[in-house]
Amino acid sequence: MNQHHTLGHTHPIILLIDEITAIFTDMGFSVAEGRELVSENDNFDVLNFPKDHPARDMQDTFYIDTNKTSGTNRLLRTQTSSVQVPYMKEAILPIQMIVPGKVFRNESTDATHEMQFFQLEGMVINKTANVADLKKTLEDFLTKVFKKEAEIRMRPSFFPFVEPGYEVDMNCFKCGGQTDICSVCKGSGWIEILGAGMIHPNVLRAGGIDPRLYQGFAFGCGIDRIAMLKWGIDDVRLLYNGDVRVVAQF
Repeated sequence: MNQHHTLGHTHPIILLIDEITAIFTDMGFSVAEGRELVSENDNFDVLNFPKDHPARDMQDTFYIDTNKTSGTNRLLRTQTSSVQVPYMKEAILPIQMIVPGKVFRNESTDATHEMQFFQLEGMVINKTANVADLKKTLEDFLTKVFKKEAEIRMRPSFFPFVEPGYEVDMNCFKCGGQTDICSVCKGSGWIEILGAGMIHPNVLRAGGIDPRLYQGFAFGCGIDRIAMLKWGIDDVRLLYNGDVRVVAQF
């Protein structure tokens, strides 16, 4: 009896990570990896999070155990930013690196939220890095990943590990703000895409870098969100429910 064997498919998230990695390596970035099980120190303390910051709460973070030797809590990383300071300590300056990887949040799932998802972290440190460099880097990246000229706007925001910090919006690649019924931007013309900013001096110090000599910028975005926008996926859970009909489209 003849048997029909169906070829497997690379998951769309992995396809996107490979594409993003190629974009940034062409721009001169290195690609770093980090552990998914990290210390509270690497995930929060060295990133300038106050001890009473709500992100540390059990409602947001999966704590695993306490290291009996150091007394440090270990947890499933809530952000790929946990790689920043360990990387600084080992790297040779100047630095241009990205970290694509899985992160975990203790939250309810819905169409736009999962308790595990993928993030992209980026970091540049040298003697001249500035907000203009950050903006150009992000525009180049978004133009290449969405294959359409990207324009961004940067709105002031707060993240403990950057100062100043920004929420970054991208012009709507579907309608350009020309229709009130656009399913992507709802007629606003802008899509919130990532967070970014200049690396806080306290974070540079934690990584053994003198902020009087060096400065840098960092950015982070959800790879799942980029996938949803890029391919018109309206529910993030479709990427994780194992339905082969989803994966087979890629």
